[in-house]
This record gives sequence, C-alpha cells and structure tokens, in this order.
Amino acid sequence: MNELTRRQREIFEFLRDNYEKFSFPPTLDELCAALGMASRGSMHKHISALIEAGLVESFAGQKTTGIRLTSRAQRDYVACEHALPFVGSIAAGKPIEALENINYMAVPEVLKSDKPCYVLQIKGDSMVEAGIFDGDWVVIEQRSYAQNGEIVVALIEKSEATLKYIEQSPDKVLLIPANASMSAMVYRPEQVEIQGVLVGQMRSYR
Repeated sequence: MNELTRRQREIFEFLRDNYEKFSFPPTLDELCAALGMASRGSMHKHISALIEAGLVESFAGQKTTGIRLTSRAQRDYVACEHALPFVGSIAAGKPIEALENINYMAVPEVLKSDKPCYVLQIKGDSMVEAGIFDGDWVVIEQRSYAQNGEIVVALIEKSEATLKYIEQSPDKVLLIPANASMSAMVYRPEQVEIQGVLVGQMRSYR
C-alpha cells in the first residue's frame, strides 16, 4: 500500500469505509460522482493501480461491472477497523516532509477523539519539554484549525511538516518548540496550513 498516490488512497478509503453500504459494487461513473472526479479515464487509471496493488477487483453482475474490495483488503479492514492510520514520521525539530503510507496502528480509545484521527511518529527533540520525545507516536485529530497554545501538525509551504505549539495573529504565525535551546519559527499566515491537533501520545520503552 505504500506506493499509492493521494487520490488512489482516497478512492481505496472510500471503498473501504462504504463497502457494506453498497447494494452492488459501484461503477466507475458512480465512483466519479461520489468523489467529485470529472474524468472517467483518470478514475480508470487509479482503479487499475489499485487492482495491481491487490486492493480492489472488478465484479460483473446485474449487467454492470462494479469495483469492490478484494477479500484480502476486506480482511485487513476488519482487522484494523478500530485502529488508526499510521501515516509516517514528522519532525519535532527541523521540519521534514511527512510521509504518507497506508498502514494501521492499534490505539486505545481513550487516546482518540470522536473526530477522524491518525498517528505520526516523532523525529527530533524540539518538544521534549512537553514530554514528547524522539520515537514517540502521537495521535492527531485531523482538522484545519487550532486554538493558540495547542500543539499542531503544521504543513509549511505545502511541503514540510512539523509538530509545534502554535500562536496565530492576523499578520504572522509562530511555531514554538518546547525546548529552551531552540527558537520559534515565524511565518506569514499563508505559509502555514494546520493539518491536525495533538490529542494523544504513545511510547515504547523497548
């Protein structure tokens, strides 16, 4: 699953999250309509990649051909139904690009919120004074806004992501480390996109 594009991941997740709701597997046209894609050819290309990855298959029935999850993908869905997506590593120091892999990690319910969440692994030591250490896993509630003082996943210039405290004003955004040896990073508001807010944390001592 690691080589899927963002759009292919979106299509797969739509099929995964809705497969029990379909009376019949959806057609390419139905998938285009559901996901807001105008190009049937583009959808066919993405579906072909998912077929090659062993995640979906064509199903002919009721005079139409639809797309459904493979048996393997359905088993994986049941296994991880109560898990969260683990989408890679994020910096708690110098910003590094967040990875986008489709894997899943079991997370205690108490660490989640009632909104969509995902898991990232910390790389770096800029948040140690907040008790967040290199190698820790953090649970992130997916949303595009935050209150000042919250710890957020911030996407900088649409290319690099970092975990920091945030302070926002009309003319600037501060991304503030929890490490006295490091300085806050200052950006214009249009340079920073909030991708989520910290709601939980996990650690291994092995």
